[in-house]
Amino acid sequence: MHEKYVLQLEGIRKAYGENVVLDDVSLRVKPGEIHALLGENGAGKSTLMNILFGMRVIHDTGGYDGVVKISGEEVKFTAPTDALAAGIGMVHQEFMLIPGFTITENIKLGREDTAPTVASRIFGKSLERLDREKMDGDARRSLDSIGMGIEEHVRVAGLPVGYMQFVEIAREIDKLGIKLLVFDEPTAVLTEGEATQLLEVMNTITQKGIAIIFITHRLSEVMDAAHNMTVLRDGELVGTKPIAETNLAEIAEMMVGRSIENLGIAADGEESDAPIAISVRDLHVDMPGERVRGVSFDVREGEIFGIGGMAGQGKVGIANGISGLFSAEGSVTAFGQPLNLSRLGEALEHGIAFVSEDRRGVGLLLDESIAYNIMFRVMTTQREFLSRFGPIKLLNRRKMQQHADDMIKLLDIRCRSGRQKVGTLSGGNQQKVCLASALTAKPKLLIVSEPTRGIDIGAKELILNYLTKLREEEGLTVIMISSELGELRSLCDRIAIVADGKIVNILPPNATDAEYGLAMSAVSAEEAGKVVQS
Repeated sequence: MHEKYVLQLEGIRKAYGENVVLDDVSLRVKPGEIHALLGENGAGKSTLMNILFGMRVIHDTGGYDGVVKISGEEVKFTAPTDALAAGIGMVHQEFMLIPGFTITENIKLGREDTAPTVASRIFGKSLERLDREKMDGDARRSLDSIGMGIEEHVRVAGLPVGYMQFVEIAREIDKLGIKLLVFDEPTAVLTEGEATQLLEVMNTITQKGIAIIFITHRLSEVMDAAHNMTVLRDGELVGTKPIAETNLAEIAEMMVGRSIENLGIAADGEESDAPIAISVRDLHVDMPGERVRGVSFDVREGEIFGIGGMAGQGKVGIANGISGLFSAEGSVTAFGQPLNLSRLGEALEHGIAFVSEDRRGVGLLLDESIAYNIMFRVMTTQREFLSRFGPIKLLNRRKMQQHADDMIKLLDIRCRSGRQKVGTLSGGNQQKVCLASALTAKPKLLIVSEPTRGIDIGAKELILNYLTKLREEEGLTVIMISSELGELRSLCDRIAIVADGKIVNILPPNATDAEYGLAMSAVSAEEAGKVVQS
């Protein structure tokens, strides 16, 4: 008997003008299956999901060819509400929450429960009151099902990003009649413990017969959680395989069309005797969810200095405090000159460029072109890309476009041209634009925060290799903040581990896994030494 599929995408083809972005792509997902959808940024994953959800951008650009079936019946969704009505939900990588609302209000948004009042009995249902007790109860059950103990009446604003991701998941679980959930990079902002918990929750969901499409760049999670995988490359179907019949090396090669070698571990991490590039003393940063409570460290010129640790422990706050994006106290000296931490732009004027972890909220002007985003930083602070006409300076668009074209080629930014709006790019290509903007400032010190979050392994390899090249060929000093300990150990000379807002230990990349694990668990260097020796 032919097994019923909850989703069938057959022979999907989509073109924007002459640019074919999907060509004869098929995908089948069974009830209760976790099906990984893999591919580099620009491979076509987002476009395929836009077709599934009936997004307007698809229909406004000529529609698509091929067949979409839900539970064996052909459908033609024209809006996301059609997909929701058919039992399809999505957990987004970029949060779709309203910060001023409580967790309950976000979970129940658009599906609020009401109770009758005296006025509603006379004048109609529109005058019913919100049944907050029932809504809170529903929200509590959804939160409990994923092991999230936070109170449902807390406002979303100011929550750590990991908590926001779990609220997104709880909202989808609360919906009735769900047949298929699309998880778009759900673990990108989670700690290792939270990610493990999420994978367990996904398994619980599928035991109820709900299917999951799992879009992720963390291939180890694919091996741990998925039953089957489909790989796309340059808009074409590379193949579909059971996870039990493949391995990490084969998946990586299928995604990028070439073998990806292990990054390995960097050298022994001995501190050089080069001059100090930046000296940080007793730094405190008031960043919600990433507070810093008195950190001190030195970074020498030409060094790649890593800062790691669990999410929400303060590592991200260090960079944001130095860059003046959040209130900070303490002493920071860059190349012998003290920084005024209360003044935004001070760091850049002293040769420090910052690539934020929040590329959409801080790093980019989404409605502006790639070229404009690349040059905006230096135009406003260093008056570059301007031509003088008497007393007036005007933007030199030719120079701007030429520089953008050079950076697009250098960093392999996948786009139609430098005139394309940044908001239309995939996450990995947006990250490359952020890096291009920072490098355009010609900094002496580059701070990159979560540079590979949510991007594919091909883009990840390019960015990491390029950071190494900048250090080796130009002597650039780099501070890299990352949740990916393996990346830090492959790239950095020394790595500071942050826990509870403080630096617990500064380790060489070839320190043992036990030493790193103890540091990330807030065990001090002295205590760790005793544990390792015993």
